[in-house]
Amino acid sequence: MNIVLPTLNRIKKGSKYHICNYEFVGNVQNSQSKPNSLINETSPYLLQHAYNPVEWYGWNEEALERSKKEDKPIFLSVGYSSCHWCHVMAHECFEDNEIAKIMNKNYINIKVDREERPDIDDIYQRACQMYTGTGGWPLSAFLTPDQRPFYIGTYFPKESRHGLPGFGTILLRLADGYKNRRNEVNSSSQEFVTALRESATDIVSDTETILEKTIINEAAVTLLQLADNLYGGFGSAPKFPNVSNLLFLLRAYDYSGITKYKDFVNFTADKMDSGGIHDHVGGGFARYSTDQRWLVPHFEKMLYDNALLSTLYSELFSITSNPNYSNVLDKILRYVQREMTSNEGAFYSSQDADSEGQEGKYYVWSYKELKEIIEHEVFEIFADRFGVTQGGNFEGKNILNKYTSIQRLADRYSKSQEWIKEHLESSLEKLYGIRLSRIKPGTDRKILTSWNGLMISGFINGYKVTGNLSYLESAQNAVSFIERNQKNSGNRLNRVFNKVSKISGYLDDYAFYVDALINLFSVNSKAYYLERAIDYTDSMIAHFWDPKTNDFYFTPDDNEQLIVRTKNHYDLAIPSGNSVAISNLIKMYYYTQKEDLLTKADQMIQRMSKPALGNPFGFGQLLSAIYLRMKTPLEISIIKYEEKSKLGNYINKKFLPNAITAIVSQSSLSELDKYPYFKNKSINNNIKSNNREFAYVCKDFSCSLPLSTIEELEKNIS
Repeated sequence: MNIVLPTLNRIKKGSKYHICNYEFVGNVQNSQSKPNSLINETSPYLLQHAYNPVEWYGWNEEALERSKKEDKPIFLSVGYSSCHWCHVMAHECFEDNEIAKIMNKNYINIKVDREERPDIDDIYQRACQMYTGTGGWPLSAFLTPDQRPFYIGTYFPKESRHGLPGFGTILLRLADGYKNRRNEVNSSSQEFVTALRESATDIVSDTETILEKTIINEAAVTLLQLADNLYGGFGSAPKFPNVSNLLFLLRAYDYSGITKYKDFVNFTADKMDSGGIHDHVGGGFARYSTDQRWLVPHFEKMLYDNALLSTLYSELFSITSNPNYSNVLDKILRYVQREMTSNEGAFYSSQDADSEGQEGKYYVWSYKELKEIIEHEVFEIFADRFGVTQGGNFEGKNILNKYTSIQRLADRYSKSQEWIKEHLESSLEKLYGIRLSRIKPGTDRKILTSWNGLMISGFINGYKVTGNLSYLESAQNAVSFIERNQKNSGNRLNRVFNKVSKISGYLDDYAFYVDALINLFSVNSKAYYLERAIDYTDSMIAHFWDPKTNDFYFTPDDNEQLIVRTKNHYDLAIPSGNSVAISNLIKMYYYTQKEDLLTKADQMIQRMSKPALGNPFGFGQLLSAIYLRMKTPLEISIIKYEEKSKLGNYINKKFLPNAITAIVSQSSLSELDKYPYFKNKSINNNIKSNNREFAYVCKDFSCSLPLSTIEELEKNIS
């Protein structure tokens, strides 16, 4: 069998990648082998491969120059620390001495952590998408010394099986092709590069779109056509939360008053909460469900999912006042505080699916052990509530899921709902304590600026609706960490902190962190937070803006030069930096009245709105930004004299996604007076002597008189 090198007619465009199905952590060290150069890295994923017999390099100048000097192709392997199939391939192939000999003899072998270097991952995922129609991790790419791909795929087994060619066979035949059929390799790689340059941006929009007021409703209606009305969410298995789309539907509800948008989000949130994707014992959500009904998760937990879901449940609680949403929110945020927060206050990246080499072992329970742990009086009710059976629902064990409602349990067992809730909660707490004694899944402790930005916003949203000061403190601590460790000269940000701060930040790092600063400023309006947001926004524009197409590149202008410079626009598991940047620019305009910010936001919306209307599933965050632009923002300023603010507490708990707010102490107002938003907001001496707090509401270029009661405030924001 010959390995057929890709030709141009085999390169095809498909849906955006960003789907990896399985994840875990393999062993780190083989005491009988010497470490390779990855031993000098800080990434947990790279360190896991430091004792492979493969002569791995990180992506660095030494490896790239050696490839050119020795005229050897590059084998590039991209993954991340909690990727199950990354570690399956590592065990089957990269720990195998015979495979390693072939790799070391014929290739320069480079390992990349896709969370550290999403720019590299993005380029070669696009190439994989073109060639195979799909993508994911592990990503396995064969490159020429000048980084052009000529063969690409994802997971390969050591031996051929299930229609997949064996990795050893691929290595030998591609090495032979590189040596003896160089013209084919060069032709194939050039076709790849040509196609990559043509598709370096996610969208192609030849004409700017004039926004119609109907765009929000049209997009929401189209999005609901993809809805799963049986189990909630979108599509079938595997099923991801797709939080950006749910948040947009809440804004479509606010914009139109059409309740079916909100009702679907409520329905989906309830189904996710009830399912096994939600860790009922320890809090937090797994990355996705392997089935349609949210029952069996792939058990890894990602920071970004829990950040976005905390925002979702915060907003649902503010709309509905349903205490269950507050309970879910609290469990997410307490989980992050307990298990995903460093001693310095920043947030870790992820937790693995596996422990002791078994997927989900840490999270599942046998019927027998649950019966031994839980009080006899409560066990039958607990089993009924969480679907516990002797046969289990996952490889003979039980994934807890809300199977029976509290109301039905109360009727069935003649107990009050309060009694049942109290005893179920105490049983879950007991299980959590016992679970802590198990061997834990690994935690990837690297700190990413972008994901921390999302989590900071999640904590702020949690603080707003609950008033829990520990959530505000968590957000402030993370901001302090980033300012101490991730800020460079010239108001630049680094992306990664893991013992050391490194790698110049990408668009997501700026956009998500600026969003966090704006959110923090909205509830704790210290001039410092707004000033930092302004500075980082200026840096983002200076180094990422493309004036030809009126949007942002993913990499800065002084980034390492790769074969293409890409742009990301799709809002998928994580919103795109471009979409978040639009919202930031709009909000920053209202604080500063810098016309250029609003101009850029409008230019981006005009460029991106047509693709969004055609495919709203991939543009949830963008559509939320369009909502903010189309529904005139409310400017709500609260001037307080004491630490606590009744008016601020009232506003925080309201669902006002178009509000641009500030809650500022009278003593701090002078520091903000230079910004147009705060002009003429100080209180006259007569009012000041009464030490009463006041609010101003501005909309459509008109501001209210000072408002001193909740009733007055409510009237002006309605």
